[in-house]
Amino acid sequence: MATLLQTNFWALYDIAKDTPLHTLLLVLNTTVICAVAFIYAIVWFLAPLPRAPLDSEKKYITTSLDGSTTAPRSLPCWHDEWLAHRNGQPSKLQPGSDAPKVNTGINEAEVEMSVVIPAYNEEQRIEIMLEEALAFLDKEYGRLPRKLNSASTKQSKGIGGYEIIIVDDGSKDKTVEVALGFSRRNSLHDILRICRLRENRGKGGAVTHGFRHVRGAYAMFADADGASKFEDLRKLVVGCDEVADVSERGIAVGSRAHMVGTEAVVKRSALRNALMHSFHLLLRLLTPPATSRIRDTQCGFKLFSRAALPHIVPYMHAEGWIFDVEMLMLAESAPAGQVTPGISKKGISVAEVAIGWKEIEGSKLNVVWASLGMAWGLAILRAGWMLGVYKRR
Repeated sequence: MATLLQTNFWALYDIAKDTPLHTLLLVLNTTVICAVAFIYAIVWFLAPLPRAPLDSEKKYITTSLDGSTTAPRSLPCWHDEWLAHRNGQPSKLQPGSDAPKVNTGINEAEVEMSVVIPAYNEEQRIEIMLEEALAFLDKEYGRLPRKLNSASTKQSKGIGGYEIIIVDDGSKDKTVEVALGFSRRNSLHDILRICRLRENRGKGGAVTHGFRHVRGAYAMFADADGASKFEDLRKLVVGCDEVADVSERGIAVGSRAHMVGTEAVVKRSALRNALMHSFHLLLRLLTPPATSRIRDTQCGFKLFSRAALPHIVPYMHAEGWIFDVEMLMLAESAPAGQVTPGISKKGISVAEVAIGWKEIEGSKLNVVWASLGMAWGLAILRAGWMLGVYKRR
């Protein structure tokens, strides 16, 4: 075999030596172009393209004052307004409502905090998480927004009030019924809203769908299992404000990196820890600089300022577990914004904030298959953006 390869090599060398230079360059350029085109075609074929939401998925149900379940109501959708604003189409905003701002392309907030909870077959765990969230949100923001004076910031921070949007990702159990029961017992009429996806889309698809409909000055998503300490949302808000630019674009992500070496991590299986470290290595190799420096990209506890959303949500493609990474990559590649008057910086800054976290039983995650899926998803995602299969426009 070695002799055959050596013979072929010298035969090719003799051919190349006798071929004019311009012909060699032409062959080389053609080979490179064909190779790039072939790789582009493969990535284009494999890259996921999320389906458009159905009309029924743009509606929500909640509980009424008499305890009954309401008929489906239309969800406000800043994303549709953003698309109309970008494409120069007439706005569909209702008379008297605020028009999208030119600097962000998103309408004013109606409440201070929007909490999006993706849920798939979570009837056993979601109520405990909601109880913890409700205790904090009631105390921190109150249920109704306050009147703002003219000195209030343009993204309505400090307005008070909150909403909880549960995106039921095609659950087969009683997740929706449990959430409605919680709403009745706690009088969360029209504060807790449930949007049902007809088919399971994945955590990323559910979060992205929910974020298209948030009304808050801040929007965060939290896992339905309640593993993250919900009151640490206060830390995320502080972190987000600290890194926000002049246009109030900022992101804060919960991090469990400080827990490496603690009992919560040590008790995990050797396989799970090995896969975790391998994935982190892959992230450092395949993601751009700012994203690669984030030590915990996968924690399901992230906060976005309202002004940051139009630079991220409309361009999301990943619907599986790797969606967190795409969000951070989009933040890093966002258009430059003023950090201080006269000083601009490309991208949206991200604060990584240590939070409390605990392992919760009942996970439906298959660690091995999820890890392989995330590795594959990350490779396709990175290739899609690098080769121009995915674009901002």
